[in-house]
Amino acid sequence: MEKWSNQTTGTDFILLGLFHHTQVPNLLFTLIFLGFLVATVGNMMMILLIGLDSRLHTPMYFLLSQLSFIDLLYSSAFVPKIAIDFLSGRNHISFTSCGIQFFLFMLLMGAECLLLAVMAYDRYVAVCHPLHYSMLMRPTVSASMVTGTWSCALLNALIHVTYTMNLRYCSARQIHHFFCEISALLRLVCTDTSLYENTLFISGIVFLLLPILAIMASYGKILSTVVGLRSNLGKKKAMATCSSHMIVVSLFYGTAISKYFLPKAYHTAEHDEVTSIFYTILTPMLNPLIYSLRNKENLELAPYNAAIEDQHKHQGDNTMPTEDKDDVFNGSCMTQAI
Repeated sequence: MEKWSNQTTGTDFILLGLFHHTQVPNLLFTLIFLGFLVATVGNMMMILLIGLDSRLHTPMYFLLSQLSFIDLLYSSAFVPKIAIDFLSGRNHISFTSCGIQFFLFMLLMGAECLLLAVMAYDRYVAVCHPLHYSMLMRPTVSASMVTGTWSCALLNALIHVTYTMNLRYCSARQIHHFFCEISALLRLVCTDTSLYENTLFISGIVFLLLPILAIMASYGKILSTVVGLRSNLGKKKAMATCSSHMIVVSLFYGTAISKYFLPKAYHTAEHDEVTSIFYTILTPMLNPLIYSLRNKENLELAPYNAAIEDQHKHQGDNTMPTEDKDDVFNGSCMTQAI
């Protein structure tokens, strides 16, 4: 690892990266690069398919396209720099580039936190208020929610980047991370940052804790509604359309909480690097796979629900068996939701 020496000039930082701890850097680099390719192709395909398939022009898939866009930016913002550093043997980053990386990280992290809460609300409306879904999640409402998500994340990122990049850094500018992440940067600051760390904690409450509470409330109502359904098909469709989001939420928030809410005594530079891999490489790679596999089942169930609804339109609602009414009710709302 001698080739990764201090090559900085002036205000440059040194990114120690992922490879100075491992005995098999080539294998680790290969795995990271393959994950990057899968994440890039998968998320680009998701965005393209949602745009081209008219069946997917619904609020749920509009929000999913935003998630794919965030994941695409995640991997594109950090992995190419990792690859360049590894292949060239130069691991320094300029002060400006470090600020850009930090800004992108804060922007994407904040946007995904809020977007997952918006997606949970969309599922809540689709399952618990299906008759009002087209009104409550009409295009203008969905667009406003997404705009608000990006605006809040942008404002938060600008505040933190402006403050952090104007702090006084020590002469030893070795960042124990593979990108310019907030906790790694604060370790290099020569002044007291305790007050600012309290501000970061408040920001974490707004962007992590409050969305988690909103997601838990949404899925609590969804679960109570699903349990009350008499139709097995209705239950299956409701769980199919929500389970993929629950998996993604668990992966993302579980990693974020372990990183930003655990006491400092449980944190090491190595721990922070490993957890960062989850939401910069692994989660962007897994999200398209999770959603495509689960929502394939939704699309396969849609024609069956449409057939039931069409059949009973000719028979009249009063002659419809109770279980079939549930099928039509849940089928129509879920078809509309997807």
